[in-house]
Amino acid sequence: MKRTLLLLFALTFGLGSAVVAQQKVFIPMDASQTNHLKAYGVVFNYLKDGNSVQWLLNYQGGSFVAPYSDELIRETRLKNVKTRTIGAAEASRIIADVEQPQANTSVVQLDKAPEIAVYTPKQALPWDDAVTLALEYAEVDYDKIWDPEVLNGKLSEYDWLHMHHEDFTGQYGKFWVSYRNHPWYITQVNQMEQMAREMGYNKVSNEKKAVAREIKEYVGNGGFLFSMCSGTDTFDIALAAEGVDIAPTPFDGDPADPNAQEMLDYSKTLAFTDFTISLDPTEYEHADIDVPVQLNEVDQKLDFFTLFEFSAKWDPVPTMLTQNHVSSIKGFYGQTTAFQKDKIKESVVVLGESPGRDMVKYIHGNYGRGTFTFYAGHDPEDYTHRVDDPPTDLSLHPSSPGYRLILNNILFPAATKKKRKT
Repeated sequence: MKRTLLLLFALTFGLGSAVVAQQKVFIPMDASQTNHLKAYGVVFNYLKDGNSVQWLLNYQGGSFVAPYSDELIRETRLKNVKTRTIGAAEASRIIADVEQPQANTSVVQLDKAPEIAVYTPKQALPWDDAVTLALEYAEVDYDKIWDPEVLNGKLSEYDWLHMHHEDFTGQYGKFWVSYRNHPWYITQVNQMEQMAREMGYNKVSNEKKAVAREIKEYVGNGGFLFSMCSGTDTFDIALAAEGVDIAPTPFDGDPADPNAQEMLDYSKTLAFTDFTISLDPTEYEHADIDVPVQLNEVDQKLDFFTLFEFSAKWDPVPTMLTQNHVSSIKGFYGQTTAFQKDKIKESVVVLGESPGRDMVKYIHGNYGRGTFTFYAGHDPEDYTHRVDDPPTDLSLHPSSPGYRLILNNILFPAATKKKRKT
């Protein structure tokens, strides 16, 4: 009798374990999700722990299916992320529905969390960075790197790089007119000039161009680059202006080359072409890539951009980058608010634009073995975020569609099979 009871217990325990092993955790990403941004962090960290996750593109807002674990359930509950435990049969049915040939849905396997770096200055600046806010709120680990690390070859250690709202032209964001007497601006200029000298450059503008070239090489070798606001257009301007002085006297002590515009080489840029640079130190614009303020004047309630729908089966990359629970997203300003459509290279994929206004907000492209994604604007949840404004509290915006686009980008490298040169 005792042996029989032990045998029954073993069989029951074994069957129970088998059932649990076949269970899955379904993480919806449609409007029913309670915390979209934390959900990305949960998935990222589950990948980091050595697990695989399935991303269901265009299915209920880009939902996820993961192998069941008590730890995963515990994490989702702690972070108020909505989940549902499903059995093997239901999981198979969902996957079959997603893989139907006639449906614009697809399953992408996420295998390994990328190593993340954020290019950001050591000194404190009177504005925050939306990507850093998103990573920290989602509880995604990242390293901070700056010019010395980039110029000393550290980029090869990372899969994904975000560029802080940097001015790669060496003009300090063109804040000279408004802030040249402010302590933070004076400190920034002094620190950057000292750093340029320590790195062997006679000007900050030359040092920043060298950094831009290193980042471009990183992309060419298979890196994934993501940038927002002025880190987008100033990056390409710096690449086009290699060997050309485009910085007026207040920024580097000597005048810009009078023939600077004619000397630009657009073949060296990633995303933009045929732009005209501003050589006026008092103008708060670097070039005509950015949509002028007067063209963007619209009632805030009517300011939005629309995401394009791509084929999930044939165009998985742009599909991954546009996963969301809404198709229209409210607009937001930045030093670079939006891109002029006629300044974007034909090879670049437009992911989101303002309908009827020739204002492109979100783009993606390939260079060499890597990719770049540029997202215009400063903060998706602060329409006119200004210098000295407090950081956005993302606990008040846990399902922000604009911030979701940022976090799509950190999972995208986990789905690719490319391997970078080291």
